[in-house]
Formats: sequence, C-alpha cells, structure tokens
Amino acid sequence: MEAIITYTGTLLWAGWTGLLDYLAAHVLLCLVPAFIIAGFMSTMIPKEAITRFLGPKASKWISYPASAFGGFILAVCSCTILPLFAGIWKRGAGLGPAITFLFVGPAINILAITYTGATIGMDIAISRLVLSIVFGIIIGLIMAWIFRKEEGAREIEMTASGVFDQTAKVKPAVWALFLILIAVLIVGTLQVDLLTNVYASINLPFDMNSGLGNLISSLNLTLQGALLIIMLVVIGVTAWKGFENILDGFTGWTYAAFAFIALTILIASPKEDVGSLAIGLNGRLIGEIILLTGIAVVASRSFTKDELSGWIWETWKFVKQIFPLLIIGVFAAGIVKVIIPETWVRSIAGQNTIMANFVGVVFGVFMYFPTLVEVPIAKMFLDLGMARGPLLAYLLSDPELSLQSILVLNGVMGKKKTAIYVSLVAVFSTLAGYLFGLVIAAI
Repeated sequence: MEAIITYTGTLLWAGWTGLLDYLAAHVLLCLVPAFIIAGFMSTMIPKEAITRFLGPKASKWISYPASAFGGFILAVCSCTILPLFAGIWKRGAGLGPAITFLFVGPAINILAITYTGATIGMDIAISRLVLSIVFGIIIGLIMAWIFRKEEGAREIEMTASGVFDQTAKVKPAVWALFLILIAVLIVGTLQVDLLTNVYASINLPFDMNSGLGNLISSLNLTLQGALLIIMLVVIGVTAWKGFENILDGFTGWTYAAFAFIALTILIASPKEDVGSLAIGLNGRLIGEIILLTGIAVVASRSFTKDELSGWIWETWKFVKQIFPLLIIGVFAAGIVKVIIPETWVRSIAGQNTIMANFVGVVFGVFMYFPTLVEVPIAKMFLDLGMARGPLLAYLLSDPELSLQSILVLNGVMGKKKTAIYVSLVAVFSTLAGYLFGLVIAAI
C-alpha cells in the first residue's frame, strides 16, 4: 500500500511539475496573443472576407494553398493553432481548408524546421516540411469529402444568409491592428539576434537562498517563471470579473485585466540570468513595449466600445472553452511520461518497421513537448537508438496529436470529426516514417 501511495505521489508530482513548467516557460508569449488574435478574427473580420478564400465555394486551388500558407505564417505551436483554427472555422471557412490550416501550422513553422535541420539533419527537416504540407492538404480533402453532406448543409445555411454572395469591406484600421497583433506573436517567439540580444541588465534585489527562493527552486522554477504563474492567476481573476459581462460595458476590472495582460507579456519578454538574478533587457522587451502601445492607440482611436466589447467577449469565450482542456492535457501528459519506460525506445522503435513507426506516433501523442522542445527530445530518442523513420513519424505527429490538442478538438469539432482526423494523422505519419526509413536505408 505504501508503495502504491508513493508511486501515485510520483505521478501526480510529475503532472504538477510538468504543468508548472508549461505555464512558466511556454504559454504566455505564444498562447495569449493567439487567443486575442482568434477573438479579433471572429469579431472584426467579416465572414465574407474569410469565405472568399477558404469557404466551401472557393476554388480548391486557392483555398488549400491559402490555408497551408496561413498556417505557416501564423502558428508557432500546436496550442497556438487551436484557437486560430476555431476562429477561422467559426467565421465560415470550409472544413477541408480549416483542417489543412490546423495540420500545417504547428508542424512547419520556420523555427521548428530550422532547429530540426541543425540538430537532427536536413533530411528530417526537409521531409517534415514537405510531408506536412502535402499531408495537410490531403487530410483536409479527405475530411471535406467524408463530411460533404454536413458541409453541404452548412453551405446552404450560410448561403441563405448571404454570406457567400456579399462583398465585405474591412476598414483599414482592422488590418492595421491585425498586423500589430501578428507582430506581437512573432516578436514574442522569433529567435533572432535583434530580439534576443541583451542591451542592458538589471540586478534584482531578491535572495534565492531565502525561504521563498528555496520554495521556487524546489518547484524547478525560476523567479521569472514563478512571477508568470502568479500573473496568470491574477489575470484569471480580473478577466473573470471584467470580461464575463463585458457586453454590458467596461468596468474597472476590465481595465485592470488589460493592464495585467500587458504586464504579463512584458514580464515574459526579458531574458533571465538565473545564476545572478539579472534581468536582461533585450530587443524582445523593447519590441513588445512598442507593439502593445500601438495596440492601445489604434484600438482606442479607431474602434467603438461596442466593437471592442465584442472582441473581448469572443476572446473570453475561446479562453473558457480551450484553456481548461489544455491544462488537463498537459497535466496528463506529464504523468504519462513517467509511466513509459525509456527502454521501449530502444526495444520497440529501434528498427524501421510499421510497428516501430506507429510507436513513434504514440510517443507523439503522449510525450508532448512545446514547439522546439520536441527537437532535443527527438535527438535524445535518436541517441537512445530510435531509427530515423520512427523519429520522423514522431516529429510529424507530436505537434498534431498531443493529448491536450485531442481534448480541445473534441470540444470544437465533436467526437466523430476528431476521431477521423486523429486516425488520418496517425496513418499518414506512420506510413511517412516507414517509407522515409526505406529510402534512407536504400541510400
């Protein structure tokens, strides 16, 4: 009994620490802007502007490449793409192009492809890039064909409402603010010298050997990470008080939530030197300050309170729908990582077989890691003896089929669509890894 309690405690601790690490190091500069962009798209960009290129009536030669390109430009990780996918589908995008957008986005962002090539090899990186685009389009086409009757009924309903017949004009301020929001996402995640270089440094008056410092260290957190988790809690409270009834008007809680969201992004931007407790004032922080100021100026001068209220409400709905499922999924993934023995990597995925490649896909489901983190993990698998075919299968499936992504998609699309989508991704990833392994062996 004691052993069971100890093991259970170990699993729960693994889930808890994984969750803390996720919240402290991954979410804010990526996920928060994504929710805001999704709410903005849902409110400010008319359906007609979306359906013109991505709707069921749009030419497949336009809609699918446009969705693949959009996923490449906008997304940096799987958690980012989920609210964006929900936003474009809600605004009238066809199921097929929306699925293409969903698949391609997290798999081929420029950071992941570049890092994959440098760490593992350009053969894996190029295969990941090409196959993700091809598979995204094929899976989108298959999903659109399977649910063609349902999509047809949806098209008739939207056509009756005049969505596809109208020509919508979007005022310039919408596109200006949209570009600034995209810039916030890019500046927060892009790894280039202009953004990562430290131009000044501030030493913090905080003793990590104090009681609070020891507590933070025991949780495998930095001071910056701990502050970010606290800020998330504060944002949760103020947003609930200020956004839940936003359609009735702005309150003091609303403005407080705005301030805390901006402050949180700024706290997440500097580079922290853990050893010396020095905060590096880098280009990312300067860029975010400029962009957040731009958002405040454009939003206050170019949009009415009603327009802003609608934007906030749509964003808040996405957060309530998606974020809790992300938390559950990350916690569960942390537990599963402890359960799976590392020896499985060598014994099951060490050869290029169909089963080995399927195991690579299963690793992608349960051993989810944030974008870029999956690359050193893949390198670890390679060093432990995983064959390159199963390794590619893992890299293709990891951004697409994480537990939290499946949970969120189930809430957005429903069980049937999610089950078919997951099955298609698993089959295509397995076959891709196997064929890639055969080609490598032949060469």
